[in-house]
Amino acid sequence: MHENFFHKIKVYYEDTDSGGVVYYANYLKFLERARTEALFSIGFSNTQILDQFNSLIIVKSCNIEYKKPAYLEDQLKVRSFVKSITKTSFFMNQIISRENNQKFDDLIVEAKVHLVFVGKNGKPKKIPDEIYLKFKPYFCDSIKI
Repeated sequence: MHENFFHKIKVYYEDTDSGGVVYYANYLKFLERARTEALFSIGFSNTQILDQFNSLIIVKSCNIEYKKPAYLEDQLKVRSFVKSITKTSFFMNQIISRENNQKFDDLIVEAKVHLVFVGKNGKPKKIPDEIYLKFKPYFCDSIKI
């Protein structure tokens, strides 16, 4: 059984355009915040990874599909899980949905993000075993919305 990381976000005025719709680039910020919180939930921070392992986690690529708009004051939920992993990188799938009182949440965004561990020199570096083992319960082949 896999686990998901969950992060809740409220849409503020600053996140929207003049029509009260979330500006498309802000979804990338929401996804980044959720990844940072996922890392924190397993006992690490970006600063710790830099200090302890002389490494950074960088985004190599991001494929994002916008399904529906989110609006001012919406309550959003970001679900994240690790799709696959290599020696130096991992692929994370993230889903942003709007929380509602119906049986299913409204799907807003689906993203596939390729993250790479790099040293301070910018070259790929092996993922530390301590981090790999903490992420292992979150590996999954699929997610149900």
